[in-house]
Amino acid sequence: MRALVLHGWQNHRPAGHWQAHLARRLADAGHDVAYPQLPRADTPDVDRWLEVLERHLVEGTVDLVVCHSLACLLWVRAVETGLVGGATVVGRLVLVAPVATAVVLGHPEIAAFAPSGPWPDLAPGSRHRPCLVRSDDDPYSPHGLAAELAQQSTVDEVVLPGQAHLDLTAGYGAWPSLERWCLTGSGAISPR
Repeated sequence: MRALVLHGWQNHRPAGHWQAHLARRLADAGHDVAYPQLPRADTPDVDRWLEVLERHLVEGTVDLVVCHSLACLLWVRAVETGLVGGATVVGRLVLVAPVATAVVLGHPEIAAFAPSGPWPDLAPGSRHRPCLVRSDDDPYSPHGLAAELAQQSTVDEVVLPGQAHLDLTAGYGAWPSLERWCLTGSGAISPR
C-alpha cells in the first residue's frame, strides 16, 4: 500500500502526534509511507504545498491519503485545480479536523487555502467514499462544516464529541481506531 500523510498549519511533525504514530505503524506493517514536512509550516504558501503534494502523486494511484487540519483544504484545492482526478486515483481518503473556510479567511497567512466554494467531489475516480472525521467543538471549525459540505453526498462524516482539534494539544498521540481504519479500511473511528 502507498500512503500519504499530510499535516496542517504550524505542525512540524512532532513525534508524539497521531500522524507520526500512524506513519510509523503503517511503515512497520510494510507499507510505503510518505509523511513530508510541508514547507514553511508557520507561514505556508498554498502553491508550494501543492508542489509537494504533486510530487507525491506523480506515480498515479495512492492507496491511502490522510490529511489533518489545513492539509484538508490543501486537498480540496488540489481537487479544484485538477491535480487530483484523471490519472491520479486515490484508494481511500480521510480528512481529519478540517479548518472551516470562514476561519481560514480570518487568518491572512493561510487565507489563500480557502476553497472557491462548497467542496467538490473529494475523491474523483475513487471507489471508496471519503471519510471526514471532526469534533463538535473544534475551535478551527466553530460552526461545523455545513457550508463546505453543502454539495457533498458522498462523504462519510464521523463526529467525535468534545475532542477539540484532534491534535496533540487535545491528547491525540496514538489513535488506535484511526490506525485500524487506515490499515484495514474498516471499523469505527472513535476517540483516542
